[in-house]
Amino acid sequence: MTRKQFIESQGATCDNWTWSWSFKNESEKFIIFGAWDVYDDGNLTLIFSEDWSISRKGKGQAGYSQSREHIRLIEEKGYQLKTFPMEYTAADEKDEGAPAKIKGFTPKLSEKKLFRIGNNWYASSDQTYGGRLAEEVDPKEVFKEGASKTVTVNQYERSAVARSKCLEHNGYKCAVCSFNFENMYGEIGKKYIHVHHIVPISEIGREYELNPVTDLIPICPNCHAMIHITRPALSIEQLKKIINNNENSA
Repeated sequence: MTRKQFIESQGATCDNWTWSWSFKNESEKFIIFGAWDVYDDGNLTLIFSEDWSISRKGKGQAGYSQSREHIRLIEEKGYQLKTFPMEYTAADEKDEGAPAKIKGFTPKLSEKKLFRIGNNWYASSDQTYGGRLAEEVDPKEVFKEGASKTVTVNQYERSAVARSKCLEHNGYKCAVCSFNFENMYGEIGKKYIHVHHIVPISEIGREYELNPVTDLIPICPNCHAMIHITRPALSIEQLKKIINNNENSA
């Protein structure tokens, strides 16, 4: 069964089968989004982002307006959100900028709840969402990052040297909310902060040379947890915008 055959078997359609990201069943009032495996953390799955309006090559995405309208129908008109799992692959595995292609999909729909976080929309099976635990740097003596060893799950080596160099350059103030543990807790909070990988090494999945100044940044545990509540992780600027918007609306 092709993707088109599957979608049509659910009574849904779209404007163009080549570039559409989402599909609408008008009579039964539900919207279908494909859920990429690379954007699924087991609880939240990224299905739409305002950042996707422009392609990696700087051109407008043909399916963006249609999918944005489908999001509106869910939020404002009571349409049910449904998703089906899709396996990601690049058009050219040697070109990381190549457009995504579907390696495979599971022809089964699941009802989901829609959540918005900043300029991203996520599908979840839960009425409320909860993120994964934040990644923290564990002490190691090796400067290289990302070499995996197999235990019950994959663990990624982290460098204490890289952490030290990051903090030497950036200090111990949270890069998102400016919280400083020593200012709040005195001596027991001195030199305490989480160090965040701007691109999480669990997503890189290979050993790589780390630049502690450009690849790492200090953030407090609260902000760290919120950054990793989604997959892919929120950026520093996205979380700052969420905080500012929340403060302005209070």
